[in-house]
Order: sequence, then structure tokens, then C-alpha cells
Amino acid sequence: MGIPAERVDRLEALARAAVREGNEERAREYVRLARRIAERNRLTLPRTFRRFTCDACDAYLVPGRNARVRLQSGHVVVRCDCGATARYPYD
Repeated sequence: MGIPAERVDRLEALARAAVREGNEERAREYVRLARRIAERNRLTLPRTFRRFTCDACDAYLVPGRNARVRLQSGHVVVRCDCGATARYPYD
């Protein structure tokens, strides 16, 4: 694991901690920075990072707090407070 991947992991942890403390704007900045680092270094973001961030508003999603999670015919449907929806298959 290189330095950029370690930074992305660390920023994910910081975003998770910030949103749990109630500082959602700081968490958004961490998410934006992690995405920019991954893009610049041609990294694939970890699955947990992709699943728990909103593509539309860069919010770090916490189910029950700023995201709604539902199961629907073979998919997990995650809806952010901004209205963006993401669907992920499950078996």
C-alpha cells in the first residue's frame, strides 16, 4: 500500500469521525480531498468509501442520520438527504 492509498484510508477515518461528531462540512472536505488524491494517483477507492459517500454532494453517509437504507428486490438502496440515490446488488 502506497502513500496515496494510506492517505485515502486516513481521510476516510477522519470523515467518519467528523460526521459522528456532527461536523458534516469538515467530513465533506475530507471526502473531496480523498477523491482528489485517488483521482490524481489513479487509485480505485475502497468499496467502503464508495458505498458510504454520496456522489452528488460528497457527504459521508451514516445510515439513520443522513442516509436512508432500504432493501428492495435484490438491491440495497441508499438515499442521501440531498435526494441522490445509489443502488448496490446483493446476493
